[in-house]
Amino acid sequence: MLLAEYSSKELLTQYGVKVPPGKVARTAKEAEDRCAEIDTRKYVVKAQIAAGGRGRAGGVKFAATPSSVRNEAEKMLAAQLTTDQTGDQPQTVTAVYVEAFVDHTAQYYIAIVLSPDTGQPTLLASPNGGIDFENLAKTNEGTVTTHQLSGDANSDKAPLIEFLASIGIEEPNAADQILSASDAFIANDMILLEINPFARKPDGHWVALDAKIAIDPSALFRHPELEAIATAQNLPQEESDAQKSNINLVKMTGNLGVVTNGAGLGLATNDMIIDEGGRPANFMDIRTTATSMDIARGVELLLNQPAVKAILLNIHGGGMTMCDTVAEGINFAYSRNERNLPIVARLAGQNAEWGRRILVERKVPVEIFDDLSAAVKRAVSVVSGGAS
Repeated sequence: MLLAEYSSKELLTQYGVKVPPGKVARTAKEAEDRCAEIDTRKYVVKAQIAAGGRGRAGGVKFAATPSSVRNEAEKMLAAQLTTDQTGDQPQTVTAVYVEAFVDHTAQYYIAIVLSPDTGQPTLLASPNGGIDFENLAKTNEGTVTTHQLSGDANSDKAPLIEFLASIGIEEPNAADQILSASDAFIANDMILLEINPFARKPDGHWVALDAKIAIDPSALFRHPELEAIATAQNLPQEESDAQKSNINLVKMTGNLGVVTNGAGLGLATNDMIIDEGGRPANFMDIRTTATSMDIARGVELLLNQPAVKAILLNIHGGGMTMCDTVAEGINFAYSRNERNLPIVARLAGQNAEWGRRILVERKVPVEIFDDLSAAVKRAVSVVSGGAS
């Protein structure tokens, strides 16, 4: 579950992370009025959508006066914004964030994710932060370096200061900021905390100029206030429909549909697809509360995407999400949809054999693999036109 920039920043400031002064607005007049609450000589107006890449798409503009802020907000609000991350479905801008412009002398990329090996937070860092980071990271494997955190600020501080110095960050307050971000990450069950850019001001202090947070949807029962925030955000229609069916869905730009249960499993599956040379069409996490009919509606969202040429099903049954429940959902979706896309499936865990039998006996067009690597390789081959 993604939080918008303004919500992400509001959350981070509660833990001591420094961000520029800013206010959210939903009309051009409100954006102009908000300027009186922000002490700055120049403003930044940012479209609030559930996708990155806004700067290149015209979703971030600078303004010197409140009247200029109003003009920029008027252009953005109700506009359809298409970025590298929205795919072929632009998102409607229903809110803007008016923020103080901050002079800076350096900008870094900083992110915290969960380590699949240790279950502890891992820091990702790069001195090439800013608008060009993603393109650089795609072409240069050495763009990002990693550092393991334990979640204990006292034991993490000295090694973190040493790590940051190795990538050009000498100021101790930067480490304090990152440790505060780590506290927020752990306390709120995040699976991603991204700050880009993390910027050095001329006085040597560091500030988060932009922020993106993803919360583990399985932990939302511990954070009802965050679920309410996410519900109020302007999610794309498909993602909103998926949320109503107990499925977390983020649309991407590829051609291989992905059906998984568990946020970590979903992220790992997408990484394996990319490593194999494929392009995921989405991230999906089937919640433990999803029924077969919920799953059917989620799969139908993929079947209705013209760009999707095949589906990779990677399910680990356990707890409340069993393999046969997912298989029944797949069967329901295919029984009432005209598109009969090929499925490459790997099912393991509780009721895995039963789930396989459902797919085969109901004549769903499926190839079943026991090995995940083999399944990913085959799925990428299918969408690339590989022979059976």
